[in-house]
Amino acid sequence: MEKRERSVQTTAPILFPMEPEQFWQMLRVLVREEVSQLERQPIRIPAYDTPGLTYKPLYKIGEVCQLFQVTKPTIYDWIKHGKLKPYKIRSRVYFLWNDIQQLLQPGEQSER
Repeated sequence: MEKRERSVQTTAPILFPMEPEQFWQMLRVLVREEVSQLERQPIRIPAYDTPGLTYKPLYKIGEVCQLFQVTKPTIYDWIKHGKLKPYKIRSRVYFLWNDIQQLLQPGEQSER
């Protein structure tokens, strides 16, 4: 039995009137423009401020997780070990900003 060699086409046909190299060049330019636009945009940091207040007094568990970059089970563990005290208002749980500040500055806690 004789094996026949097939010629494999190395480039895919492009279905619009443009040379492949011109298409790839335009795509590269477009990608560079998009990347440079993203680099110029300021990094958005979540705002935890409440209008009219100098600080937000109560934080939801999701906000505390974002502040510390931890998961909810970690927060529950901190509650269990007394590092953080929850305050229940109706069916929701909140945390005081002062308690969060104490966790953010552990050096001051040990002095008390």
